[in-house]
Formats: sequence, C-alpha cells, structure tokens
Amino acid sequence: MSLSLSLLSALILDYCLGEPDNARHPLVIFGHYANRQEDIWSKPHLSAPAQKILGSLALLCALLPSLIGLPALWLPPALQLPFGIGVLYFCIGASSLRQHAHAVYQALNEQDLALARRRVGLIVSRETERMDADEVRRAAIESVLENGADAVFAPLFWFVVLGPFGALLYRFANTLDAMWGYKNPRYLHFGWAAARFDDLLNWFPARLTALGYAAIGNGRQAIHAWRHQAHLLDSPNAGPVMTAGAGALGLNLGGPAWYHGQLKQKPRFGGTHTPVDADIGRATTLVYRTLGLWLLLIASGESLA
Repeated sequence: MSLSLSLLSALILDYCLGEPDNARHPLVIFGHYANRQEDIWSKPHLSAPAQKILGSLALLCALLPSLIGLPALWLPPALQLPFGIGVLYFCIGASSLRQHAHAVYQALNEQDLALARRRVGLIVSRETERMDADEVRRAAIESVLENGADAVFAPLFWFVVLGPFGALLYRFANTLDAMWGYKNPRYLHFGWAAARFDDLLNWFPARLTALGYAAIGNGRQAIHAWRHQAHLLDSPNAGPVMTAGAGALGLNLGGPAWYHGQLKQKPRFGGTHTPVDADIGRATTLVYRTLGLWLLLIASGESLA
C-alpha cells in the first residue's frame, strides 16, 4: 500500500502546489549541470563515431545525479515514504501541463491570438509566429497528449519499477533528450546516445499510455489510429501516444508546421473532428482520467501482491 500512497501523495502535491519556480526547480539545476557536461565532452570538429562516443560518455556522466535515488533502498520505512513522495513530486509535471494548456485556452477564448501563440510556444518546439487559431489548438492538444506520456506516465512507470532512482533516471534522461536530441549539426552525433536512451526508456510507458487513452476515450477509434497512423509520425514513441490520444478524443490533429524556418508537411492523424477551444480541456481531462485508471490498477495490483 505504500507504493499507492506515494503515488497519490505526490500527485496531490503536484496538483495543489504545482511546480517550484524555475530558479529552485531541480531540473533547472540539473540543466546547468548538463550544460557543463556538454562543454567538457562536446568536440564538434571530430568524426561522427568519435562524437557519438563522447556523447555517450557525456550521457553517463550527466545521469550520475540519479544515483541519489538509490539510498531509498536502505532508508528506514518511516523515511522511505516521504523520500519517495518528494522525489516523485519533483519528477512529474501534470499540474504544469494543465496550467499551460489552460493558459492557451484562455487566450483563445478571449480571441487574443498573439497571446495564444506565445503561450503555446512555451510547450511546443515548432515556430508559432505564423499559426492561426486552428493550428494553435492542434499544437496545444498534441502537446498535452505527448507530454502526458513524457512528464506524467513515464516517470510514474519508472518509479513503480525502480523506485525513486527510476523516476530520477527517466526524468534526467528525458531532459537530456530535450537538450541534446536535436538533428542539427551541433547535436546530430553528440546527442545520438541521449536520444536513443530516451527512446528506450519511453518505449513501454508510451504504449501503456496509448492503451490508457484508448480505455478512457473512444477505444475503437484510438486503436485504429494507433495501428494505421502511428508509423507516419517521426517518433517511435510519440506516434502511438498521439495517434491513440487523437483517436480517443475523435479529433483530427497534425498537419503542416514550421520548424527552424522550414515548413514540414506533417501527416494528419486521429479522428475526423476539427478541434475547438474546449477540446484543449478535453485533452487534459483525458490525461487525468487515464492517470486515475493507472492509480486504480496499481493499487489493485498492490493489494493482490
């Protein structure tokens, strides 16, 4: 029962308190540490294989702070619970995701497109300056669905599997992928190991997330979109998550988007309905209901163990 209590307590803290401010957030501190590792190991003038080796060493060094989660194995039971709750609270981002999505919804509802573009730009990597309202809605919903897997369900999964160490390992690896996983001249080879390791850690949680979306929403449409459209998306993990989520909501997502000054012809996927403002909230609700399903299943499994 302590596992379920840890999960529920951390999620309540996240919902009530939200994330710490940027200056004090552990991931911001970790980001400074990761930048230092990049300065040490990155050698862009070397060959591609050499850059991949150095990038792998940088990844290993950058992940060393996750070892602070291991002492939980030897802590007295009275200390294991608060330690686990504290670690998981810092590793999940459900509240932040909800707040960012609602901020985009508010701007669209007030018909302030410029503000909506700026706010959605905080949660997507694409360029937002040329977006119309429909593109802002699609981008916000896609971000909620994808980040539901990355910032909520994957940390929970690895906490269940490996405890506080697993949650920290995943969250740090995911942050490194966000920092180094770009396919540009600077990171194409140096960030290769970080991107592949993040793909590995996300493989199983992403598919469990997709199943959760299907179970909560329109299951038939979600599974159909997953089976027939996931391969059209670039990411092996975001593909199942976003297609299943879009299908579960019955929404048609995707489409052309600007990245680094170039228009990328991304495929359409999901259902048939064009998103409206309220669908941003529906996407957030889908994440939270799926989260409730996960907690119920984990608690049931724990009671049977």
